[in-house]
Amino acid sequence: MSRPTAPKAMAEPRSILITGASSGIGAALARAYAGPGVTLALGGRDAARLRTVAEVCRARGAIVHPASVDVRDAPAMADWIARVDVAAPLDLVIANAGISAGTGGGGENEDQVRRIFAVNVDGVLNTVLPALPRLRARRRGQIAIMASLAAFRGFPGAPAYCASKAAVRVWGEALRGTLHRDGIGVSVICPGYIRTPMTAVNDFPMPFLMEPDRAAAIIVRGLARNRARIAFPRPLYAAVWLLAALPPAWSDPLLRRLPEKS
Repeated sequence: MSRPTAPKAMAEPRSILITGASSGIGAALARAYAGPGVTLALGGRDAARLRTVAEVCRARGAIVHPASVDVRDAPAMADWIARVDVAAPLDLVIANAGISAGTGGGGENEDQVRRIFAVNVDGVLNTVLPALPRLRARRRGQIAIMASLAAFRGFPGAPAYCASKAAVRVWGEALRGTLHRDGIGVSVICPGYIRTPMTAVNDFPMPFLMEPDRAAAIIVRGLARNRARIAFPRPLYAAVWLLAALPPAWSDPLLRRLPEKS
């Protein structure tokens, strides 16, 4: 008997889980997928904003189950994912929740570094790992991991953020090969600057700044095609790819001149 393989194009997902869905890209993805016959499990820390997103998605015809859950809480995440999957077996899991901070306040203290890694790395693991046995048992499904273009090169202005996104990017890309034989697709999403509460605090120019709904449209299209890496916008992707390819002796002096993130 031949083994199932992840298809080149994915079936349209009908049961979708999204973390970090109360604002930014997560909220935009919820709106993009909302429609009749779709069940959305939306997780977020801000209950009020999450209710607003849920109401918009319900108005578009989706069945919505919002949950105020902290991605750092592994038992709570496992319980939530189990309940969601029993009610509506998941087709797509989007590990989107993340936070950002930089060195603009005088450097990164230990608390900030650990908090960023706890949300951006442990939060992804706490979302993906409980879902994997369920997807594997059905031998179908898709996982999307939110990384960043900052994952391709460490920027002095945001060391922990860059490192955390690099970790989940590499893990996701490796996981794609591991899960291919189980019929499960894995995509890593690497956006540039998106107009969200996370970037609203930046007081420096953000080239190719993009609206969340446009970013969501690009992501939805990439996931439908089962693309391994969904990186955008292309000019900024090319720039960070070049920076990563350059010897540090060449790139470090340039990067040290970049503005610090608050």
